[in-house]
Amino acid sequence: MSNPGFDAFGEPMTAESVRTPGRASSWLLRAGTSAFWLLVAGIVIARAAYFEAGVFNFDRAVAWAQGLFAAL
Repeated sequence: MSNPGFDAFGEPMTAESVRTPGRASSWLLRAGTSAFWLLVAGIVIARAAYFEAGVFNFDRAVAWAQGLFAAL
């Protein structure tokens, strides 16, 4: 005797209720995943290209915070 599968709501799934994803669904999944990772790679490369070492340092952040507290 096999264990039946269950859907997200706890209902048992039958062989008739299980559908294979269509070609369009698979294509959209691959296209969306590819677009996401291309965007991630583009952001990482742009950050590496335009990074300036002296801009993001702790001393500058402390000076900004002190200026903010002085203004309050």
